[in-house]
Amino acid sequence: MKNCLTILFLFFSLFSFSQKKKEVKIVIKSKKEFVAELMSKMTVDEKIYQLVQFTSDGTTTGPKTGNNYISRIKQGKVGSVLNATGAANNREIQKINLENSRLKIPLLFGHDVIHGFKTIFPINLGMAASFDPKAVELAARIAAEEASSSGIHWTFAPMVDIARDPRWSRVSEGSGEDVFLGTQMAIANVKGFQGTDLSKKNTILACAKHFAAYGAAEAGRDYNTVDMSERVLRDTYLPPFKALADAGVKTFMTSFNEISGVPSTASKFLLRDILKGEWKFNGMVVSDYTGINEMIAHGFAKDEQDAGQLALNAGLDMDMVGAIYMNTLKKSYDEGKVSLSVIEDACKRVLDVKYDLGLFEDPYRYSDEKREKETIYKSEYLDAALDVANKSIVLLKNYNNILPLKKDQKIAFVGPLVSDQFHIIGSWAALGDRDGFATSVKEGVTKLLGDTNKITFDEGVEIQSTKRELMQKAIDNAKNADVIVAVMGERENMSGEAGSQTNIDLPGLQKEFLAELKKLGKPIVLVLMNGRPLTLSWENENMDAILETWWSGTRGGDAIAQTLFGVNNPSGKLPITFPRNVGQIPLYYNHKNTGRPYLGAADSEQKYKSRYTDSENSPLYSFGFGLSYTTFSYSNLKISSSKIKFNEKLKISVDVTNSGNYEGAEVVQLYIKDIVGSVTRPVRELKGFEKINLKKGEKRTVTFEITSEDLKFYNIAMKNTAEIGQFEIFVGSNSDAKDKVEFELIN
Repeated sequence: MKNCLTILFLFFSLFSFSQKKKEVKIVIKSKKEFVAELMSKMTVDEKIYQLVQFTSDGTTTGPKTGNNYISRIKQGKVGSVLNATGAANNREIQKINLENSRLKIPLLFGHDVIHGFKTIFPINLGMAASFDPKAVELAARIAAEEASSSGIHWTFAPMVDIARDPRWSRVSEGSGEDVFLGTQMAIANVKGFQGTDLSKKNTILACAKHFAAYGAAEAGRDYNTVDMSERVLRDTYLPPFKALADAGVKTFMTSFNEISGVPSTASKFLLRDILKGEWKFNGMVVSDYTGINEMIAHGFAKDEQDAGQLALNAGLDMDMVGAIYMNTLKKSYDEGKVSLSVIEDACKRVLDVKYDLGLFEDPYRYSDEKREKETIYKSEYLDAALDVANKSIVLLKNYNNILPLKKDQKIAFVGPLVSDQFHIIGSWAALGDRDGFATSVKEGVTKLLGDTNKITFDEGVEIQSTKRELMQKAIDNAKNADVIVAVMGERENMSGEAGSQTNIDLPGLQKEFLAELKKLGKPIVLVLMNGRPLTLSWENENMDAILETWWSGTRGGDAIAQTLFGVNNPSGKLPITFPRNVGQIPLYYNHKNTGRPYLGAADSEQKYKSRYTDSENSPLYSFGFGLSYTTFSYSNLKISSSKIKFNEKLKISVDVTNSGNYEGAEVVQLYIKDIVGSVTRPVRELKGFEKINLKKGEKRTVTFEITSEDLKFYNIAMKNTAEIGQFEIFVGSNSDAKDKVEFELIN
């Protein structure tokens, strides 16, 4: 049923007293034929109403609109419903719709399934730290299994915005700052959500969002203006979207921001010229929540009717929650401001995805209560959540190898998040259960160690509060410990939508509490829970070990406990740069060099260089950085040839040895520098990575292949091409890799 749905039209003769036999006629129609025939029966109003999405009374993911969605459904004015969940609930809503739909067109149910549905995985930024696309695909597959069993057809994920500013709160929802890594994670998510056959009832539509450049909001303030050159847009922010269009993602969502003065919601350049034109995308485009309405506040549309016609004419197919299309498009059509062909193109795209899901064959196929009960929180799903959480943890510091901890040590666990079950699953956690279900660090440690009088647990301070009443008790208990483990970080709503921050230090009294603990002279392990890079210069100087665990999901407490005590050897790498201070932001590894590059200590006496006078240029922790309980050494870096022609393959190999005392996994990373271009090029760019597991003492040769396709960029003539010339290849454990070889691309 991937390409064709069999529609059975049964034409029965009238049952007569003569008991005449019934005649059955079977007609097989392609999607194109079926949708065309259906649209031929639809009125203009009915076509417009397919472009309308309203939110249910369920989870709130935007401003309250008071849309009275059930009455609109009964009037036949809704094509899609947002935030309605549950097999029984969605079956009942669909039943209301079909009983009132003249042509029996099913509703499309959408929900934000971002990093899990019931079983919650680490936030997307955390999963990107795994550098393991297969793990990310598995997480999305499990999310699709659970969501589809609960009546959901469509998720608004993955978010593939490249983000270089940790003040921007939605950095937590994406895969960080790098185009190559972000693209691999985006493709993995779509494979997991959509599978290989959307007509199967355990798949859901994926959505590439936010189109486009939402992650480049000025000053890191959510919804803010974006302004950039077309070259930067095409080289940095569009490639993950292009890759998803090529990979078969069925829907796109526009971004809230403007680009060069035009809101994405009504950008003909983005939607018609690039997406539906250059890329030949044949799926559906939806606005973000009330995005069409907001063009009035942007100063781009004079009123709702103007906003609606601007959006539809630009290529926006569905109006999320704003009711603009429902209320104004027919008037715009009657006045000749939107054409029937434009309305029909949008309607066709909506009907196409409903067909792809098999909803015309069985509108209730995703509303099976028995399957829902059998699917939610399967034990293997919870095991997978633990595995992915383990792979996502990044070890940032481990002075004197204080980690892993020993089970016979006296350990004081402190911090506002040590017993937390609420924040640990993060923002955008769909229907994941928090208090009473998610595993806290305290629970994870207790399960791992059993009953012991060598462990104490005290919060000491709250996340943001200025209360000090509990601090002294925690300090007193810590006096008797061999090691202190401080579990600290952010509230879940400090990251995710509308949570941008100008101060990204540890909030509240947490740093003050750490300073008091430091006076005890005990080794301190800092366990971080957060949705963005934090500024940790003081912590890096004063803590003995730092473990970045992100918001790690339903089994996060187990993963943290296993990592602290060496059951899991951390293998995560940073998908985004951690700055020394907010004054360095935006800070990212693949920057340009400038005409006066600062070379560090060698340039310390030079005034007229591109540098700060009060801070180092370098980040605290660079992209791709992450330690292990073992060590890895690199040797014998070589290439198959010093010169290649266009479309010839160049092989790069390197030997990697586990030279430490533990079995562990290493992410081998390959970066390329284009030395001279017709336009300036980044200092280096990630072009490949491979995660390998090595036993103690084991050596393995890792091989990469590149061609001229991997060297393309938008040149001086705005042509996407590779240019002949010299290139450097760096291979190592992070973006600061030093080992390099050179090659030349020739005609």
